[in-house]
Amino acid sequence: MISRRQFLSITAGAALVPYEQRAGRPRASEFVFARLRYESGDWDYNPKVAANVLDSIIEYTSIPVYHEEVVVSPGSSELLSFPFVFMTGHKLVRFSHAERENLRRFADAGGLLFSDDCNHDVNGLYARSFESEMLMAFPKAGAMPKLPRHHHLYKAFFRFDDGPPTTSHDLNGWGDEIVHDYLRGVERNGRLGVLYSNKDYGCEWDYDWRNKRFQRQDNTKFAVNIVVYAMT
Repeated sequence: MISRRQFLSITAGAALVPYEQRAGRPRASEFVFARLRYESGDWDYNPKVAANVLDSIIEYTSIPVYHEEVVVSPGSSELLSFPFVFMTGHKLVRFSHAERENLRRFADAGGLLFSDDCNHDVNGLYARSFESEMLMAFPKAGAMPKLPRHHHLYKAFFRFDDGPPTTSHDLNGWGDEIVHDYLRGVERNGRLGVLYSNKDYGCEWDYDWRNKRFQRQDNTKFAVNIVVYAMT
Protein backbone atom coordinates (compact mmCIF):
# COMPACT_ATOMS: atom_id res chain seq x y z
CA MET A 1 0.00 0.00 0.00
CA ILE A 2 1.37 3.45 -0.88
CA SER A 3 2.05 5.98 1.86
CA ARG A 4 0.24 9.31 2.14
CA ARG A 5 3.46 11.09 1.15
CA GLN A 6 3.70 8.99 -2.00
CA PHE A 7 -0.01 9.57 -2.60
CA LEU A 8 0.54 13.34 -2.52
CA SER A 9 3.37 13.22 -5.03
CA ILE A 10 1.45 10.97 -7.40
CA THR A 11 -1.97 12.63 -7.33
CA ALA A 12 -0.66 16.18 -7.57
CA GLY A 13 -0.39 15.91 -11.35
CA ALA A 14 -2.97 13.20 -12.02
CA ALA A 15 -5.23 13.71 -15.02
CA LEU A 16 -8.59 12.27 -15.97
CA VAL A 17 -7.52 9.75 -18.58
CA PRO A 18 -9.95 7.14 -19.95
CA TYR A 19 -9.24 3.70 -18.52
CA GLU A 20 -8.81 2.17 -21.96
CA GLN A 21 -5.91 4.59 -22.70
CA ARG A 22 -3.88 4.01 -19.54
CA ALA A 23 -0.51 2.32 -19.91
CA GLY A 24 -0.39 1.14 -16.29
CA ARG A 25 -3.28 -0.96 -15.00
CA PRO A 26 -4.19 -1.53 -11.33
CA ARG A 27 -3.63 -4.85 -9.63
CA ALA A 28 -6.68 -6.99 -8.94
CA SER A 29 -6.44 -6.35 -5.19
CA GLU A 30 -6.41 -2.56 -5.51
CA PHE A 31 -9.42 -0.32 -5.07
CA VAL A 32 -9.90 1.90 -8.11
CA PHE A 33 -11.89 5.12 -7.96
CA ALA A 34 -13.67 4.98 -11.31
CA ARG A 35 -15.79 7.86 -12.58
CA LEU A 36 -18.60 7.42 -15.10
CA ARG A 37 -18.19 9.56 -18.22
CA TYR A 38 -21.67 9.98 -19.70
CA GLU A 39 -22.15 12.13 -22.77
CA SER A 40 -25.22 14.18 -21.81
CA GLY A 41 -24.00 16.13 -18.78
CA ASP A 42 -21.17 17.55 -16.66
CA TRP A 43 -19.78 14.18 -15.57
CA ASP A 44 -16.39 15.64 -14.54
CA TYR A 45 -17.73 17.98 -11.84
CA ASN A 46 -16.07 17.95 -8.36
CA PRO A 47 -12.59 16.91 -9.54
CA LYS A 48 -11.02 16.62 -6.04
CA VAL A 49 -13.41 13.94 -4.77
CA ALA A 50 -11.31 10.99 -5.88
CA ALA A 51 -8.09 12.13 -4.21
CA ASN A 52 -9.97 12.89 -0.99
CA VAL A 53 -11.71 9.52 -0.90
CA LEU A 54 -8.54 7.61 -1.78
CA ASP A 55 -6.70 9.37 1.03
CA SER A 56 -9.39 8.28 3.49
CA ILE A 57 -9.15 4.68 2.31
CA ILE A 58 -5.40 4.82 2.94
CA GLU A 59 -5.83 6.48 6.35
CA TYR A 60 -8.56 4.29 7.82
CA THR A 61 -8.33 0.89 6.13
CA SER A 62 -5.80 -1.63 4.89
CA ILE A 63 -7.34 -1.74 1.41
CA PRO A 64 -4.62 -1.14 -1.22
CA VAL A 65 -5.51 1.62 -3.66
CA TYR A 66 -4.69 2.52 -7.24
CA HIS A 67 -3.27 6.02 -7.04
CA GLU A 68 -5.25 7.74 -9.83
CA GLU A 69 -8.87 8.29 -10.69
CA VAL A 70 -9.86 6.52 -13.89
CA VAL A 71 -12.70 7.37 -16.26
CA VAL A 72 -14.96 4.77 -17.86
CA SER A 73 -17.95 5.14 -20.14
CA PRO A 74 -21.25 3.32 -19.45
CA GLY A 75 -20.95 1.35 -22.69
CA SER A 76 -17.35 0.27 -22.19
CA SER A 77 -16.45 -3.41 -21.98
CA GLU A 78 -14.12 -2.37 -19.12
CA LEU A 79 -17.02 -1.27 -16.89
CA LEU A 80 -17.33 -4.71 -15.31
CA SER A 81 -13.69 -4.50 -14.20
CA PHE A 82 -14.67 -2.18 -11.35
CA PRO A 83 -16.61 -2.94 -8.15
CA PHE A 84 -17.35 0.78 -7.68
CA VAL A 85 -18.18 3.60 -10.10
CA PHE A 86 -18.90 7.21 -9.11
CA MET A 87 -21.30 9.38 -11.08
CA THR A 88 -22.20 13.03 -10.53
CA GLY A 89 -23.42 16.20 -12.25
CA HIS A 90 -26.14 18.85 -12.47
CA LYS A 91 -27.50 18.36 -15.96
CA LEU A 92 -29.39 15.88 -18.10
CA VAL A 93 -28.64 12.15 -17.74
CA ARG A 94 -29.22 10.09 -20.88
CA PHE A 95 -27.96 6.63 -21.70
CA SER A 96 -28.32 4.66 -24.90
CA HIS A 97 -30.06 1.28 -24.90
CA ALA A 98 -26.68 -0.47 -25.08
CA GLU A 99 -25.36 1.61 -22.15
CA ARG A 100 -28.39 0.71 -20.00
CA GLU A 101 -27.85 -2.95 -20.79
CA ASN A 102 -24.20 -2.65 -19.78
CA LEU A 103 -25.06 -0.86 -16.54
CA ARG A 104 -27.51 -3.64 -15.71
CA ARG A 105 -24.80 -6.25 -16.35
CA PHE A 106 -22.45 -4.25 -14.12
CA ALA A 107 -24.96 -4.25 -11.24
CA ASP A 108 -25.85 -7.92 -11.73
CA ALA A 109 -22.14 -8.80 -11.56
CA GLY A 110 -21.88 -7.17 -8.12
CA GLY A 111 -20.80 -3.66 -9.10
CA LEU A 112 -22.03 -0.55 -7.27
CA LEU A 113 -22.89 2.65 -9.15
CA PHE A 114 -22.91 5.58 -6.71
CA SER A 115 -24.85 8.43 -8.30
CA ASP A 116 -24.69 11.75 -6.44
CA ASP A 117 -26.88 14.67 -7.52
CA CYS A 118 -25.00 17.96 -7.27
CA ASN A 119 -28.25 19.92 -7.54
CA HIS A 120 -29.48 18.75 -4.13
CA ASP A 121 -32.96 18.84 -5.62
CA VAL A 122 -35.43 15.95 -5.89
CA ASN A 123 -37.21 17.79 -8.71
CA GLY A 124 -34.10 18.95 -10.56
CA LEU A 125 -33.02 17.92 -14.03
CA TYR A 126 -30.36 15.44 -12.89
CA ALA A 127 -32.74 13.81 -10.41
CA ARG A 128 -35.65 13.43 -12.80
CA SER A 129 -33.59 12.22 -15.73
CA PHE A 130 -31.45 9.80 -13.69
CA GLU A 131 -34.52 8.26 -12.06
CA SER A 132 -36.10 7.87 -15.49
CA GLU A 133 -32.98 6.12 -16.77
CA MET A 134 -32.93 3.73 -13.82
CA LEU A 135 -36.57 2.81 -14.44
CA MET A 136 -35.64 1.90 -18.00
CA ALA A 137 -32.49 0.04 -16.98
CA PHE A 138 -34.17 -1.85 -14.12
CA PRO A 139 -37.88 -1.94 -15.02
CA LYS A 140 -38.72 -4.80 -12.64
CA ALA A 141 -37.25 -2.93 -9.68
CA GLY A 142 -39.70 -0.04 -10.02
CA ALA A 143 -38.95 3.30 -8.36
CA MET A 144 -35.77 3.31 -6.28
CA PRO A 145 -36.85 2.71 -2.67
CA LYS A 146 -35.38 4.50 0.34
CA LEU A 147 -32.72 2.55 2.21
CA PRO A 148 -33.70 1.68 5.79
CA ARG A 149 -31.46 3.06 8.52
CA HIS A 150 -30.47 -0.45 9.54
CA HIS A 151 -29.03 -1.15 6.07
CA HIS A 152 -25.59 -2.74 6.16
CA LEU A 153 -24.16 0.24 4.26
CA TYR A 154 -24.45 2.36 7.42
CA LYS A 155 -22.30 -0.04 9.45
CA ALA A 156 -19.97 -1.40 6.76
CA PHE A 157 -16.99 0.29 8.47
CA PHE A 158 -17.98 3.31 10.56
CA ARG A 159 -21.39 3.31 12.27
CA PHE A 160 -24.03 5.78 11.14
CA ASP A 161 -26.96 4.88 13.36
CA ASP A 162 -29.08 7.79 12.09
CA GLY A 163 -28.65 6.87 8.43
CA PRO A 164 -26.70 8.94 5.90
CA PRO A 165 -24.73 11.85 7.40
CA THR A 166 -26.11 15.32 6.79
CA THR A 167 -24.24 17.61 4.41
CA SER A 168 -23.81 21.37 4.55
CA HIS A 169 -26.06 21.57 1.48
CA ASP A 170 -28.84 19.92 3.48
CA LEU A 171 -28.51 22.59 6.13
CA ASN A 172 -27.90 25.82 4.22
CA GLY A 173 -31.06 25.87 2.10
CA TRP A 174 -29.33 24.93 -1.15
CA GLY A 175 -31.49 23.40 -3.89
CA ASP A 176 -34.89 22.20 -2.69
CA GLU A 177 -34.25 23.30 0.94
CA ILE A 178 -35.03 19.77 2.19
CA VAL A 179 -32.88 17.77 4.59
CA HIS A 180 -32.70 14.44 2.79
CA ASP A 181 -32.49 11.96 5.66
CA TYR A 182 -32.32 8.98 3.31
CA LEU A 183 -30.54 7.49 0.34
CA ARG A 184 -32.21 5.39 -2.33
CA GLY A 185 -31.07 2.43 -4.35
CA VAL A 186 -31.62 -0.57 -6.57
CA GLU A 187 -30.80 -4.02 -5.21
CA ARG A 188 -29.61 -6.84 -7.44
CA ASN A 189 -29.10 -10.36 -6.12
CA GLY A 190 -29.38 -9.17 -2.52
CA ARG A 191 -26.88 -6.32 -2.86
CA LEU A 192 -27.03 -2.67 -3.80
CA GLY A 193 -26.27 -2.26 -7.48
CA VAL A 194 -27.20 1.43 -7.55
CA LEU A 195 -26.85 3.91 -4.68
CA TYR A 196 -28.51 7.27 -5.29
CA SER A 197 -28.06 10.47 -3.27
CA ASN A 198 -29.70 13.91 -3.41
CA LYS A 199 -27.40 15.07 -0.61
CA ASP A 200 -24.57 16.40 -2.81
CA TYR A 201 -21.74 14.48 -1.20
CA GLY A 202 -19.61 15.30 -4.22
CA CYS A 203 -19.47 19.01 -3.36
CA GLU A 204 -19.04 18.12 0.32
CA TRP A 205 -15.92 16.08 -0.49
CA ASP A 206 -14.50 18.33 -3.20
CA TYR A 207 -11.55 19.89 -1.39
CA ASP A 208 -7.83 19.26 -1.07
CA TRP A 209 -7.43 16.18 1.13
CA ARG A 210 -4.63 17.89 3.09
CA ASN A 211 -7.18 20.36 4.48
CA LYS A 212 -9.07 17.68 6.39
CA ARG A 213 -6.86 18.41 9.39
CA PHE A 214 -8.61 21.77 9.78
CA GLN A 215 -12.05 20.19 10.11
CA ARG A 216 -13.67 19.26 13.39
CA GLN A 217 -14.90 16.00 11.86
CA ASP A 218 -13.75 14.18 8.76
CA ASN A 219 -16.77 14.33 6.45
CA THR A 220 -15.33 11.70 4.09
CA LYS A 221 -15.82 8.82 6.54
CA PHE A 222 -19.10 7.86 4.91
CA ALA A 223 -17.24 7.46 1.61
CA VAL A 224 -15.17 4.77 3.35
CA ASN A 225 -18.37 2.89 4.15
CA ILE A 226 -19.48 3.03 0.53
CA VAL A 227 -16.12 1.74 -0.69
CA VAL A 228 -15.91 -1.03 1.91
CA TYR A 229 -19.47 -2.11 1.05
CA ALA A 230 -18.58 -2.22 -2.64
CA MET A 231 -15.37 -4.16 -2.02
CA THR A 232 -16.82 -6.85 0.28
